[in-house]
Amino acid sequence: MRPLSSTINTTSEAFRKNKKAMLDLVAKLEEHLKESRFQGKEKSIDKARSRGKLLARERIELLLDKDSPFLELLPLAGMQNKNGFGAGGTNVSGIGLVQGKLCMINANVGTRKGGSVDYATVFKGFRIAKITRECRLPSINLVESGGANLPDQAKIFNYGGEAFKEITRRSEMGIPTISVVFGNATAGGAYVPGMSDYAIFQKQAAKVFLAGPPLVKMATNEIATDEELGGAEMHSRVSGVSDYLAEDEKDAIRIAREIMEFIPASNPHMIPELPIKAPLFDADEILGVVPEDSKTPFDVRELIMRITDGSEFAEFKSEYGNTMVCGWTKIHGYPVGILGNNGVIFSESANKAAQFIQLSNQKNIPLLFLQNTTGYMVGKAYEEGGIIKNGAKLINAVSNSKVPSITLMIGSSFGAGNYGMNGRSYEPNFLFSYPNAKIGVMGSQQLAGVMRIIQKASAKAKGIPYDEEQAKMIENMLIAEAEAKSSAWHSTSELWDDGIINPKETRNYLGFSLAVLYNQEIKGSNSYGVWRH
Repeated sequence: MRPLSSTINTTSEAFRKNKKAMLDLVAKLEEHLKESRFQGKEKSIDKARSRGKLLARERIELLLDKDSPFLELLPLAGMQNKNGFGAGGTNVSGIGLVQGKLCMINANVGTRKGGSVDYATVFKGFRIAKITRECRLPSINLVESGGANLPDQAKIFNYGGEAFKEITRRSEMGIPTISVVFGNATAGGAYVPGMSDYAIFQKQAAKVFLAGPPLVKMATNEIATDEELGGAEMHSRVSGVSDYLAEDEKDAIRIAREIMEFIPASNPHMIPELPIKAPLFDADEILGVVPEDSKTPFDVRELIMRITDGSEFAEFKSEYGNTMVCGWTKIHGYPVGILGNNGVIFSESANKAAQFIQLSNQKNIPLLFLQNTTGYMVGKAYEEGGIIKNGAKLINAVSNSKVPSITLMIGSSFGAGNYGMNGRSYEPNFLFSYPNAKIGVMGSQQLAGVMRIIQKASAKAKGIPYDEEQAKMIENMLIAEAEAKSSAWHSTSELWDDGIINPKETRNYLGFSLAVLYNQEIKGSNSYGVWRH
């Protein structure tokens, strides 16, 4: 492969303007991430400390191998939910190494709302479970939760059982779950350790029962203590719900690591050869390459050369369908096929991308989609040229592709372009966003313009005057609302991505994600649905 050459002038005014705007967005991202790392009020933390307890993130740090990376997922889930518990909910989730093996780790934040589960935390758990199953990752739950947040129970009860179903289905697939219980695991929460392959209970701390003393008294008139109903020693010596009795938190984490030592390692699809070539360009330059305003065009190759090994890229059909850039490369030694937008998707672009996806499946190479598109091209000539059937080919190829995939939102993601470029509904294994990303049916200005045309036509049909002043006021309100609802902050709050990332960290996020995807067999598809020609 040959390295790409940059045409970017890093001293230009445009570059400096882009970089400043992106740095402002990154600063905003850091503020939100700081909020997500909130582990409870000082009073709750002091109480935990007085009992000798570790905080959720401290438990994760002890569990992980020394110097292991930790790919935190969905850290800002629910951050714009006014009735929720804030960014990230009451669970910290991510992927790291335990005994040299990639594991999904979930830690209840017991010092934040008692670890109770709100609406966003439930759906964050669903997404984490899906990644765990698809990537066949052993899962370690660090449990301390008061169960469902009662004001949310009417909304989450019917969904709650899915977490337990996922644990046992993974067990059937040979994907183990270890639960380490440091405190409460009550009512439905008791089924988390109960359904797990391995359960570790901390002495004089774990409290695991379907009903606590007050409810038992109400239901049966029996009087019992917490320890008698669900203490660690009772479950370890009498009920058999616990497999291991830990002396304290550190001992419990030691046992979890010991279990992982004897869980068979995956058979990786490949292990990269060393040494790994670094890109020829500084990752910091990405901040000036990618415009803050998604309406400003840029060549996606400028991003590609700053994230790939040696800035190398074997481009496919470089002279055809030039608003879609396709090619093969390596990131941290892992082969990957990249599809990146250079704007609107024409018929030629869609056909080229569909063929590229087929070829990548034939080669058993994962795919990376770099989304920056306003969608498929519209207009009389393009409809006559078959933009629907050609766009459908791309969606067909994405839908039936069997190789793992990652999607990165780097700019606009509007209309069916989101679907053709492997948006959330097409189930990429990982989906990350830049803080400038926009997603929606169409851009805010286009949406407002369409509504103006419709309202004018409606007024004319009814024979009533069209109030320009009122229309302008409504239009401005519509634009403001559409901008807010299409922002990366809204998307990540709604769990439409797995996290917003600092653009200069792109290579590391993608490299780690590819390491997870390559940790099992990769087998592409030879079968697709019917395509119109």
